[in-house]
Amino acid sequence: MAGKFIALEGPDGSGKSTIINLIGNYMKDRNLEFIVTREPGGTLIGEEIRDIIIDNKHTNMGAETEALLFAAARSQHVHERILPALNEDKIVLCDRFLLSSLAYQGVGRNLGIESVKMINDFGLRGIYPDLILFFHVDPEITLKRKIDNLGGDRLEKEGNEYHNRVYNGYMELLKKYPKNIIVIDATKSIDDVCKQCINAIEKIL
Repeated sequence: MAGKFIALEGPDGSGKSTIINLIGNYMKDRNLEFIVTREPGGTLIGEEIRDIIIDNKHTNMGAETEALLFAAARSQHVHERILPALNEDKIVLCDRFLLSSLAYQGVGRNLGIESVKMINDFGLRGIYPDLILFFHVDPEITLKRKIDNLGGDRLEKEGNEYHNRVYNGYMELLKKYPKNIIVIDATKSIDDVCKQCINAIEKIL
């Protein structure tokens, strides 16, 4: 498998979606074979699961149900898009991957990092990013901006206490699973953040 798997991680509203498109433009300019995808989602099945997860009417969803739905969507994503692309020697740019579940459900929902990792490992087929770009930024500021602009989905509306737990979970995960992680200062300008990401990507290509 000669392809490269690059995941962008970080709090809601940290700028991942904007930057991943700019990275895509960089790769297009260099005639690199790549796909841009996201989690939860990336496939028809995954997008339908995503709709269930983020729908504001599903306020009674259990934490375990939420974690299992994320894991199911991720397993389909690996099976249908990520693994085939890597086997075709393509670069995979993915907005979120396993680290998000460990932070949001493992720590944010108090399910435990190891428990959430276990239910995900079953469907991952040993796939792990060659590079994880973690967008380091204050979650309260970015989340407020995102909710003010877009209204917010079920997870985004969980409140500052939950999102601060998630952020602290990420900090714990950076120490616990440092493999292939590069911390990006997402407080900088869009151009600066993009340059940080591209510098890290160029080292693995």
